[in-house]
Amino acid sequence: MIGKKMEEAINRQINAEIYSAYLYFSMEAFFEAMGLKGFANWMRVQTQEELFHASKFYDYLNARDGRVILKAIEAPPVEWKSPLEVFEEAYKHEVKVTGLIHDLVTLALEEKDHASHQMLGWFVNEQVEEEANASQIASELKLIGDDKKALLMIDRELAARVYTPPAVAGAQP
Repeated sequence: MIGKKMEEAINRQINAEIYSAYLYFSMEAFFEAMGLKGFANWMRVQTQEELFHASKFYDYLNARDGRVILKAIEAPPVEWKSPLEVFEEAYKHEVKVTGLIHDLVTLALEEKDHASHQMLGWFVNEQVEEEANASQIASELKLIGDDKKALLMIDRELAARVYTPPAVAGAQP
């Protein structure tokens, strides 16, 4: 059985992960409106990853006899000045999520909740990848500046991204 403090914190994290999906879905819509289908695809895959993260926390809480309590999801932004601004915001958002995960790890240690601590290790590693991906694309967009041909090349590259659920998807949470 999971402790009340950890249960409440994981419920907050489920909300944060669903907000992340909602944010990336909004970014996808922005790119669709711009005609950048590859960028939109990248965000669609990101949305799917965030929903997987929310589901992983959801399943974990249920496996520990916790109670999932879903709360309202804040509306995400809908407009950005440029693709670069979108990816800078995505990076900033991932840094924030990393902080939330680290707070959960700290709480798990304080509560001596070894099962939660172990489960959270997967998310700690995942956040390294999440930050690196958003940062890399932002860096590329900075390098190309206003070069439309280079933007279309990146768009084609991002169109190749495919959602592949992590191998742990079928494993016990």
